[in-house]
Amino acid sequence: MRLAPSQLLALLLFVRPLAAVQPPEEPPPPPPAEGEAPAEPAPEDGGERLIPELNVYFPEGELDIRINRLVKKVFAEGQVKYNFVDGDISAFLRYRYYGYARAYQLSVFDEVEFEDLEDFSNDFDRVRGILLLTEWPHSFHHRTFLLTELDSITSNREEFVFDTGKTNLFLRLGYQIGTPNDDRSNAIVGENRARVERLFTAFRQIGPGDAGLTGALTWGTNLVVGDFDYAKLEVSGLKRYELPRGAFLFGRLHGGTFLRKPEEREIDPEGPLPDTGRFLIPREEFFRLDGRDNLKGLDERLRGTEEAHATIELVYPWFVDQAHERIRLLWENWYWVLYGGVGTIGFERDVFSDPDTYVYDVGVGFESSFRLRDYEFFLSGLVAQAFNAEGGVQLRLALKSYH
Repeated sequence: MRLAPSQLLALLLFVRPLAAVQPPEEPPPPPPAEGEAPAEPAPEDGGERLIPELNVYFPEGELDIRINRLVKKVFAEGQVKYNFVDGDISAFLRYRYYGYARAYQLSVFDEVEFEDLEDFSNDFDRVRGILLLTEWPHSFHHRTFLLTELDSITSNREEFVFDTGKTNLFLRLGYQIGTPNDDRSNAIVGENRARVERLFTAFRQIGPGDAGLTGALTWGTNLVVGDFDYAKLEVSGLKRYELPRGAFLFGRLHGGTFLRKPEEREIDPEGPLPDTGRFLIPREEFFRLDGRDNLKGLDERLRGTEEAHATIELVYPWFVDQAHERIRLLWENWYWVLYGGVGTIGFERDVFSDPDTYVYDVGVGFESSFRLRDYEFFLSGLVAQAFNAEGGVQLRLALKSYH
């Protein structure tokens, strides 16, 4: 399914979006009584209300459309992600219930991913599943997560035929220090397919002391209905440093390793070698190094079982909280951003100590916001170049908005 330009324009004009940028951090709730577990603040009980949201990514050509309904303590959300370049499409339906001492989220999803457009292929991977995410908030900044997920995997690609008809059953135990609305950290401890991908971190909530830390242990089990047996550890940290003249520095460190790798599967020596190597692990569970959330200047889709990368962003305000004298009509804020990153990925742990496996990238970009009537828009852009890797200069744009 592909959208014509006229259909895309109509979609952008008639869908009312919501901010993908987080609101100002709320003050922490009062401490609970002795022996009583603190609960995450529940949504306001103001009756039913619809909350539409739209995110647009270029040049990937991806739309992220969400419709939310808030009814008392239940938060219902429908989401569709569509890439009108490659034809990839994902659909999600989730319900989140805010209890006194914990929150529950039940989600079902269906995700189909095709080959790149330039390959002129109808090959695809499909994952359908259901998950239950339980969250225990110990305080406003400290939370524990437990995820149970069951995925059904199919593929007609020759190199991934071993996945067809298989089931991935896994448990994930995670802990988070930071604010509860951090999408990138929540993707580590919870569901990672539906996260909001941010180009920069300028408007991102972090945590106490302008720092955040998230870790998760995932166990894929072959008990009951599962067909895989693996274990992986993933950790991410974030720190913000204030600089003179309103500038600030964001640093992020991410790492992951598979503690248990299954037996190697047989591969036809005359056939194509998959980018996931010879390990019997679901393709979506491998770590990736490319993309907006990782090394932004890297265009290759690099996957592996061992991964580490660090990024740094120097953010300098051009003008803040005012209409610029030269523009006057629209813009309220504008930040210039200098970006740099370094990372490595592979299937053996010696990639961490081998300097030849590391990829570097640098870039320059901006993060801005402007208003049109009752709508607030956030526009980000970056030009980046990766070194010690294939590919040229990458241009990435993101548009997010709310009413």
